[in-house]
Amino acid sequence: MSGLVFVVAAAVGVLLAASAVSSRPVVPLATSRPDASSNELSVYFHVDSCPQLETIVRSTVDAALQLNVRLTAGLLRLFFHDCFPQGCDASILLDNGERDLPPNVGLQQEAVQLVEDIRAKVHAACGPTVSCADITVLATRDAVSLSGGPSFTVPLGRLDSAAPASNNDVFTLPPPTSTVDGLLSAFASKNLSDPADLVALSGAHTVGKARCSSFGAVAGPATDDITRCVTATCSAPGSADTLRDLDFLTPALFDNLYFIELTLKKNKGVMLPSDQGLVTDPRTSWLVQGFADNHWWFYDQFGTSMVKMSQLRGPQGNVGEIRRNCFRSNTNSGVAAAGTTATS
Repeated sequence: MSGLVFVVAAAVGVLLAASAVSSRPVVPLATSRPDASSNELSVYFHVDSCPQLETIVRSTVDAALQLNVRLTAGLLRLFFHDCFPQGCDASILLDNGERDLPPNVGLQQEAVQLVEDIRAKVHAACGPTVSCADITVLATRDAVSLSGGPSFTVPLGRLDSAAPASNNDVFTLPPPTSTVDGLLSAFASKNLSDPADLVALSGAHTVGKARCSSFGAVAGPATDDITRCVTATCSAPGSADTLRDLDFLTPALFDNLYFIELTLKKNKGVMLPSDQGLVTDPRTSWLVQGFADNHWWFYDQFGTSMVKMSQLRGPQGNVGEIRRNCFRSNTNSGVAAAGTTATS
């Protein structure tokens, strides 16, 4: 443990892995390039329209992380909060109020701006052929791997929503006080009924922060240095909105130490209540222990679960446009709207 250092950590807000999107099934990953009339997602979708896409995204994310390590968690939370209400359609990026609703308070503005900065570079190189939704997925994937996490391939071909998610849908985002029953039920309703998805995606908290008000009271006296250190942050009067690292050992690295900390600090009140339940419930505790013991298993499952989430769609399906500005629909920007089906 002596080799572990405290560093400035990742992102603002509570990153809930219960983020899933609709009751529709996961879209099968196409292994060949779809034709222009298809709305199927494919890893080859932009191979002709923008062959330099992934190079642009990764280099821009890499440069941004050199300046702000918090962006990994910021992008992860942005990705989850976009996908949960109505599918991965970049509705969360629209400047029309969705980001201001209580479940989305604390989304990192630097992460939001990074997606738009990448879009500008991609469109300058390739024209308006890549959606903000695809860029969000790619940027999040690259931030994870650049921070020490797994590498994985994601399908592309999403379109951007021209409208925000409804208030009712946004308020389905589960709070950090959610019980395991509530989280498993939410996942099952989104066709993500495997508890491994819930637990693996909760591992994204390894690069996050949460407000002190999100944690319960510490059980018993703080008898070790780590507990004393992490609880001191939230012990001062008026500290409810103070941010505290979720992974208090390696908060800037994507690793499996959050699961190790969960197993060591169960029932101590220093972890999020929603995560604390995962280590005590028999339906999920074996996964927490397994991911703590084997980071390769965690990495493999995290990549699998992220791909599954990235393919989820709301009832509207993959319809919309390729925004010329991630913050405004093309209609509101005075730009002719793109077609309603994905094109290459």
